[in-house]
Amino acid sequence: MTLIQAQGMCVHYGGRRVLFDIDFSINRGEIVTIVGPNGSGKTTMLRALLGVVAPSRGTVSRKAGLQVGYVPQQLHIDPGLPLPVRRFLSLPKRRSAADMAAVLDRVGVPDVAGQNMSTLSGGQFQRVLLARALLMTPDILMLDEPTAGLDQPGVASFYRLIDDVRRDMGCAVLSVSHDLHVVMSASDRVVCINGHICCEGTPNVVRAAPEYRALFGMGTGGALALFQHQHDHDHDHHDNPHHDQKKDASHAG
Repeated sequence: MTLIQAQGMCVHYGGRRVLFDIDFSINRGEIVTIVGPNGSGKTTMLRALLGVVAPSRGTVSRKAGLQVGYVPQQLHIDPGLPLPVRRFLSLPKRRSAADMAAVLDRVGVPDVAGQNMSTLSGGQFQRVLLARALLMTPDILMLDEPTAGLDQPGVASFYRLIDDVRRDMGCAVLSVSHDLHVVMSASDRVVCINGHICCEGTPNVVRAAPEYRALFGMGTGGALALFQHQHDHDHDHHDNPHHDQKKDASHAG
């Protein structure tokens, strides 16, 4: 079942074109990750699909009654604000103690309900954000750089949790990420963008690329290295991409 579909989607900010000619869909149960260099429009794409940003051209359609659980990249909470986790989870809709206890246990932080949000570790904080999203009983989880600021074990642990949630709930997962080593093992499909969709396919397509292998040995920039692996086309003066057909065939995912 298709949950969200974009056709010819374009987004402009202040007269500047950020995204153009985006054709994209995601189905129930899929884990899809959006990657690309800084400034490529990844977060804008996520927000346009979410409905927060209106496309300047094209269409975005969503399944009727679609329930979305959203985990932002950052959420600043004033350290002086007395906001216990249980109160945070009840915003804006009051939740039962049993439901909150169940979801906190589900995300691996069962003992933080009475703790103040500002005292949580980075990993705990992200799991509480995920818990709040799961209380929506979502058809799709949308994650914007959900592991920013976490150390390597924390990143791997979080994505294992996401995979478990997808399997148990049957929801789709659409995320923006720079954690390419995890993307390779945690995604069904990877979408590389730089204003438009440059390439997409299964992780196996990307894993075989020399640029991806060099990512670990050379310490090159994560999102850019993946973006480059199949950027096998240039643009004419209308910004239309021209693909190398042989490369496209060999990289079909």
